[in-house]
Amino acid sequence: MQYARLGSTGMQVSRICLGMMTYGDPDWRDWTLGLDETEPFVTRALELGINFFDTADMYSRGVSEEVTGTLLRRHADREDVVIATKVYFTWDDDRPNSGGLSRKHIMDAIDGSLDRLGTDYVDLYQIHRWDPDTPIEETMEALHDVVKVGKARYIGASSMWAWQFAKANQVAERNGWTPFVSMQNHYNLLYREEEREMLPLCADLGVGVLPWSPLARGQLAAGVDRSTTRSASDDFAERLYGDASRETIEAVAELADDKGATPAQVALAWLLHQPTVTAPIIGASRVEHLEQAVEAVDVELTDDEIERLTAHYAPRPVLEHG
Repeated sequence: MQYARLGSTGMQVSRICLGMMTYGDPDWRDWTLGLDETEPFVTRALELGINFFDTADMYSRGVSEEVTGTLLRRHADREDVVIATKVYFTWDDDRPNSGGLSRKHIMDAIDGSLDRLGTDYVDLYQIHRWDPDTPIEETMEALHDVVKVGKARYIGASSMWAWQFAKANQVAERNGWTPFVSMQNHYNLLYREEEREMLPLCADLGVGVLPWSPLARGQLAAGVDRSTTRSASDDFAERLYGDASRETIEAVAELADDKGATPAQVALAWLLHQPTVTAPIIGASRVEHLEQAVEAVDVELTDDEIERLTAHYAPRPVLEHG
């Protein structure tokens, strides 16, 4: 395993982050694995050198955090792992303060997450989306206070417009508050619109990039004529990649054959070659997929091979900032 600093911080994270959305309550999604089924993934990840685990309070309505915390306490020392979670989405629309980025919700949510994770602090506390109904000053001050009382080491953000991310960090700088050190955004070979503004902004600010859906919900791994258990019932994936480039997917598969690698490894290797990317967040429902993702860290790509992978991309509408 290779490690890198998260953005301009001093914290070292593995170049592969294990996303814990797949693990939690099997009743939440038909592809979600329960505690006992999840344990081999966490133990193998630790064996492979992964120290970075990402979850969110809304995954499995909190059960993902419970599973993450239980297994990391069971198999790792707290100081050896980097735990990231998120705040924003509500579980219950009938409770008016159960979502968003108000000071009230952030303070309630961090305590709930820490209780479910069974830890005194998280290493990275991220806003899951931008909240149009709360002044960003209120949000950034609340996050700063979460850090200052020791409940989070760093803060990060997820999918939003570049101007929103810039504004948030400007507000923090102007007031002497804690800035965002990471951006968890939608970025892969089938969706590269973050290259327009967000990635250059992250490079300028020294912010680490943690792509979600690095395999385009499995399409870059499965190929043009195959599906996965998740993709078969994943309306969200259909909305994101319904018109995905067949040529790009075929280019990934062909290069993988040439290199004796899997398509997933080539797609991850391409991300790892992007200068702003710190660690793709991968999901795994089979242990061998986790092992292959770690091997992708050592897959080298030449400039010509990168050109083969990117030559067929066509710009598309910006998605999923809401």
